[in-house]
Amino acid sequence: MQRFEGRVALITGASRGIGFAVARRLVSEGASVVVTGRDEAALEAAVAELGEERAAGVAGKADDTAHQAAAVVHAVERFGGLDHLVNNAGINPAYGPLAAIDLDAARKILEVNVIGALGWTRVAAATGRLRSVVNMASIAGTASSPGIAFYGVSKAALINLTEQLAEELAPAVRVNALAPAVVKSRFSKALYEGREEQAAAAYPLARLGTPEDVAGPAAFLLSEDAAWVTGQTLLVDGGAGARRSW
Repeated sequence: MQRFEGRVALITGASRGIGFAVARRLVSEGASVVVTGRDEAALEAAVAELGEERAAGVAGKADDTAHQAAAVVHAVERFGGLDHLVNNAGINPAYGPLAAIDLDAARKILEVNVIGALGWTRVAAATGRLRSVVNMASIAGTASSPGIAFYGVSKAALINLTEQLAEELAPAVRVNALAPAVVKSRFSKALYEGREEQAAAAYPLARLGTPEDVAGPAAFLLSEDAAWVTGQTLLVDGGAGARRSW
C-alpha cells in the first residue's frame, strides 16, 4: 500500500523505539518524514536507515517552542508541506506514588507529555495543510498505574487533550490517540527487564508489544482509511485493557 504517497509527516521522539517504527512504516507507504529527538547522533543514524532522500532529522527538546517551530519550518521547506503529525515524544523521570513525587519532575512530565503535544499541534496546524494527528498516550492514562502514577496522570490529560483538539480542529484536521501497554523499548525496559515472562503473563496475547505493533495502528489513524474517525483513543495492549490486570 502507498497510502502516504506525496504526504509529509513529522514524528517527535523518533530516533528509536515506537517513534522510529512509525516513521519507518510511513516511509514504506510512500511518505516523506521529519523525525525529531534530543540525541543528534541517534537522529542521524535513524535518517540514514530511513533514507536521506525521504527523511530528515531536526534535533531538539520536545517542549522547546523554538525547536517545534524550526522542525515544522524544515518539513515545509524540505518536503513542501506537512500533512501528518505524531506526538510521540514523552518522558517519565519519576517512579513511585504521587505522595512522594518531586513536584519539579511532575511539572517537567506535563511540559513534555501534554503541553509539548499541544505546542506541536498548534504550530503544525498553522501551516494550513495538516490533515491528521496521532498522540501517543498510554494504557496508564486509562486506569490507576502503580509505580508510574504521574506518568499515567499526564497520559490521561493527553487523552482529554486529544478529544478537545479533535473538536476544535474539525473538520480540517482529525486528532486521535493510541494507548499502548508495555512495549519492548529502551523507554519502558524498567517495567519488564529481568522479568519479561512474568510481565507478559498479564496479557491475553501472552507477550509484550513491539514498536511495530504500534506503528500499524498509527498509520491507520493517520491515513484516509480512518477518514471518519476523530477524537478517539485506541488501546494497543495485547488485550490487557479487557483483563484490567496489566
